Amino acid sequence: MICLPAECEARIKQAGEAAYPNECCGILLGTVRGTGVKAVDRLVPVRNAFGAEEQYHRFQIEADDLFKAEQEARRLHKEIVGFYHSHPDHAASPSDFDRDRAFPFYSYIIVAVGQGRANDMTSWELAADWSRFEPEEIERALADSRG
Repeated sequence: MICLPAECEARIKQAGEAAYPNECCGILLGTVRGTGVKAVDRLVPVRNAFGAEEQYHRFQIEADDLFKAEQEARRLHKEIVGFYHSHPDHAASPSDFDRDRAFPFYSYIIVAVGQGRANDMTSWELAADWSRFEPEEIERALADSRG
């Protein structure tokens, strides 16, 4: 399960709409509770570094952006708990491309953006054997985000 503050959910949807018809992307910072629930409390939006002609259905996070997010997480005594991106005019379910670039443990939040309007949002975690994504429940939190 991943706990996502309402403000973070709104910001992910806004990012998806702003990037439309291309994919947006970003990094989720937070903590992992003793129960294994990942609690997001900060978003790190990043530039989609995939080639411009393919951004409508692909995203890429540069190593330098990931490194900077890791530094910020350490400074805040947090960790990277996952990533988010949008699927313009497509379902909020991971593609084979997404699976081939994912790692177990992390949450992968996807927001569907149809005709420029964000709608369905889902979260996924890659199976330990890397074979498939498993759906992950999103607990909508009322607490404000500082991210």
